[in-house]
Amino acid sequence: MAAWPVTAVFILSNAATPLYVLWQRDIGFSKGTLTVIFAFYIIGLLGSLLVSGVLSDRIGRKPVLLPALALALAACAIFATASTVAALIVARLFTGIAVGAVVSAGMAAVTDTAGPERKPLAALLASCAMVFGAGLGPLLAGVLSETLPAPTVTVFVVEAILLGTAVLAVLLMPVRRPAAPRKGAWARVPGVPRGNRIQLVLGTAVFAPGITATSFVLSLGPSLLSGLLDTTSRTIAGAMAFAMFLTATGVQFTVRKLPRSTVLMAGATGTTLSMTTLIIAVNTASAPALIVSALLAGTGQGLGQLGGLSLLNSSIPSHRLAEANAALNVSGYTLAGILPVAAGYLSDTMGITNGATLFGAALMALAVIGALVVIRNRHRASGRDLREPPACAARFTTGLPPGTGSHRP
Repeated sequence: MAAWPVTAVFILSNAATPLYVLWQRDIGFSKGTLTVIFAFYIIGLLGSLLVSGVLSDRIGRKPVLLPALALALAACAIFATASTVAALIVARLFTGIAVGAVVSAGMAAVTDTAGPERKPLAALLASCAMVFGAGLGPLLAGVLSETLPAPTVTVFVVEAILLGTAVLAVLLMPVRRPAAPRKGAWARVPGVPRGNRIQLVLGTAVFAPGITATSFVLSLGPSLLSGLLDTTSRTIAGAMAFAMFLTATGVQFTVRKLPRSTVLMAGATGTTLSMTTLIIAVNTASAPALIVSALLAGTGQGLGQLGGLSLLNSSIPSHRLAEANAALNVSGYTLAGILPVAAGYLSDTMGITNGATLFGAALMALAVIGALVVIRNRHRASGRDLREPPACAARFTTGLPPGTGSHRP
């Protein structure tokens, strides 16, 4: 139940992806403008992360999640009635704010309800809820928009209903408010305790390139696919995004018993191969290669995300966990906001082949650097925290003495 609000909000996060071709036709805007609309989602998300992680750790998960879901419902209403670029920007901004709250407070709530002895399982469920929702959104939007009338309205009416069920899930969620408020600034760049910085660096090194790769597919993938296949099918565009995130979900279950260092190395390798295949796809006009690139991008994000969350869950105390989740996502989404926008404007000025090629080369280099960081610190990222640890080990990693009730409701 705790993972459903994460899934519901992430369905909204990418539900607009197959619909941009309709808005481009009706409103009229370039690929560069499209990536700017996408970037406002990143801006809202990053701004939210500056506050939501710290706020959630201090006042509780529910007081952060409920306003976020209300904002997501407002985004649905704006999307459903959008007739200008400004409206799309506002809707994406609201969506980003809601997602920022969910990736910090919502994912921490999953860990809280699971209990300290099931932290690895919680990391897996939270990560899969995020990527599955992100993939289900564009598929659902693509199918509904081509089978039902008023496509840009119907999609968001259905999503509003899903968000309504998420509100009920939050209200029923068995999580407690923090025992005592902590001191310090309420809004700050989220971070981790000094002794846990290496875990954040290792997670970021792989997660940031991975989520940037999937962000490119979401923002410019439909345009590339329509050009290569000479089709404007929204179902096909949504299916490619769904397959990408379904891969991201499935691969996490596949590797859940592997050491974290192996998971992170596999994630960096997936992103590197994704960018290699992307360059081949745009330079040979190969739609199959583009689809393979998207699947590999999903692999890179899924493994980087699972590895990063597992590193944090295994070492960060519960009262700092939401902020730690926010820190990981700030680092990842910052890169995911910058590079795809640059690729969009390069595609407008140099052509989409050259723009995508330069993007792929730059991200490939960052993924290789991430792999080298993991190799250099393999001993710090190793261990088997993706498995179920003994209860005593779980208590040790939370900093609680044996025999305490921990943070389980």
